[in-house]
Amino acid sequence: MSDILSLIGRDKVLFDEDVNLFGEKLEKEVSSSRFLVLGGAGSIGQAVTKEIFKRHPQKLHVVDISENNMVELVRDIRSSFGYINGDFQTFALDIGSVEYDAFIKADGQYDYVLNLSALKHVRSEKDPFTLMRMIDVNVFNTEKTIQQSIDAGVKKYFCVSTDKAANPVNMMGASKRIMEMFLMRKSEQIAISTARFANVAFSDGSLLHGFNQRLQKGQPIVAPSDIKRYFVTPQESGELCLMSCIFGENRDIFFPKLSEALHLISFADIAVKYLEQRGFEPHLCCDEDEARELAKTLPAQGKWPCLFTKSDTTGEKDFEEFFTLNETIDMLRFNNLGVIKNLPEYDVEKLEMFESTVMKMKADRTWTKKQIVELFFAMIPDFGHKDTGKYLDSKM
Repeated sequence: MSDILSLIGRDKVLFDEDVNLFGEKLEKEVSSSRFLVLGGAGSIGQAVTKEIFKRHPQKLHVVDISENNMVELVRDIRSSFGYINGDFQTFALDIGSVEYDAFIKADGQYDYVLNLSALKHVRSEKDPFTLMRMIDVNVFNTEKTIQQSIDAGVKKYFCVSTDKAANPVNMMGASKRIMEMFLMRKSEQIAISTARFANVAFSDGSLLHGFNQRLQKGQPIVAPSDIKRYFVTPQESGELCLMSCIFGENRDIFFPKLSEALHLISFADIAVKYLEQRGFEPHLCCDEDEARELAKTLPAQGKWPCLFTKSDTTGEKDFEEFFTLNETIDMLRFNNLGVIKNLPEYDVEKLEMFESTVMKMKADRTWTKKQIVELFFAMIPDFGHKDTGKYLDSKM
């Protein structure tokens, strides 16, 4: 933990005060409750699952589409925490599948359902087909699993949003903002809370996780020099989600209290710290060809080739924010957690239009990215999306 904290420019963990202050209530509620974690083998899902497991729930079922990640989750839990008396099981299922529906029909008895599944990459907006899957995973699977929770008498539903849903500029952030709109409608039938938070340091598929991969494979490290981001550790992501799930009131959105002056850090700065922590001196390169060539010789000299460039790809936000000026914020309830308070406000016609438009596209088996972008603008008129024509997959 201390290694990760130093890399992201912090010297202390975020939520210890709040977790300790509410620790007794948290322990009591978790140990007397039944949990279903969806998307539980991703980085955030694993962190949440571990936070629940170590507080000895009566029942903890974990669902994820990734069989391999699920195996690692179980190995990690057994190696760190051992066993509990409660019913702990994992299921390698696609939440959108008939098999998952049969699983819910066979049991479905939970007090809390936590949905951590998401398509989270900005790079996923480059083609219309992945974009449609993003809508399915981030919006319609959420809608479906909430309805199943309502039908089964679940007490509380939690799902993860993103800081990129506040004044979104990319399709991923916009899909989560649209998801939040659908949540408001369902919140009249079941208690729902969520969380917006920063990048999770070294989460699967993230740029920082990519640093590990590049070192293992002897490849250059590449990072944008002009983009600063907030980061939380994996454990902090798990604590934030569990706190929102257990203590969030209906329609609450939790977020970390992070200071722009203290906690924003660039990817290039993290890359330098990362290499120094591993005993390498960063060597700045002019272009991809030079970086690839020097990767063959520099590491033996204690140096590592780095390419730091300005960002010019679609969907990158200049700055991060957790809430907008027209949202009601409670900054007093917790020490290091802020809460966005929401009324059940939503536009039924817009939600129905979104559903019917997507259903028609899927029934016709044909749609374009332009059509989906226009649909998102219809849902979010001030959507700040700009397509530069360049995507991360076209860079090293």
